[in-house]
Amino acid sequence: MTSIVDIRDLRKIYDGGFEALKGVSLSIEEGEILALLGPNGAGKTTLISTICGITNPSSGHVKVGGFDVVEQYRGARSMIGLVPQEMSLEPFTKVKDTVAFSRGLFGKPRDDAKMEKILRQLSLWDKRDARIMELSGGMKRRVMIAKALIHDPKVLFLDEPTAGVDVELRKDMWDVVAGLKQEGVTIILTTHYIEEAEAIADRVGVINGGELLLVEEKNALMQRLGQKTLQIELQEAASNIPDALSAYEVELVNGGTALRYTYDTRAESTGITRLLAALSEAGLHMRDLQTEQSSLEDIFVGLVKEGAA
Repeated sequence: MTSIVDIRDLRKIYDGGFEALKGVSLSIEEGEILALLGPNGAGKTTLISTICGITNPSSGHVKVGGFDVVEQYRGARSMIGLVPQEMSLEPFTKVKDTVAFSRGLFGKPRDDAKMEKILRQLSLWDKRDARIMELSGGMKRRVMIAKALIHDPKVLFLDEPTAGVDVELRKDMWDVVAGLKQEGVTIILTTHYIEEAEAIADRVGVINGGELLLVEEKNALMQRLGQKTLQIELQEAASNIPDALSAYEVELVNGGTALRYTYDTRAESTGITRLLAALSEAGLHMRDLQTEQSSLEDIFVGLVKEGAA
């Protein structure tokens, strides 16, 4: 696939010497959804702001659609739609006028068909004549997305797109993002909701302390770093782990009524068969067992801890 956003050795140092970005390099492919994860202060918003030309880099280069974001600002910015985390909307303006104004800012002529398409796509058409002050928080978030899309951008940045909305509306927003991807829009989102990245992203990037720890295809990341946990429910509670099981990394849980065994999905052998045989030899009898795959949240927390070490 073709790279539409190309970032090379990007650094941002603020007055006072704080280095918010430390040599970030990243290529984002056309038509993909990239989820950027990181704790507060990790550099997510600074990275987006630099790509969008809101703040200038201290060094390094960023190109969007082949346009340098500093030397060819207008060309680069015309390729970008940005939905910031903070909602800044004029409360007394109608929805359709708010969105139309954003199109005009990019020098685009009026396009009623385009307006209707986007408002219908975002379930805003019935609210087109409503004033912003009359909308719910979730609907205002949709208006922000409509404003970002009305000038036909090729790249859409969503900074915490579902912050402050309920679970049902959040899933509706995921459907909207999936629809935009089908239309060929490249989407980069930052989120604190790990399940959001797990649900819709093609690739996941983890940033912490201004450094990009990794960028990897989501499913491959989970397979490479994921672990599974086997929990063995015992017929009778055990007071300690028998010597016969000392070779296995097991722990007693639930008041001694269960054993938990964590194993690496990448290993040639999980050791489960030998563990169950040793369990029988130790005189422990299994009542039930279940496995659990580690989530993207578990992986993310582990990566951030490693990066901070």
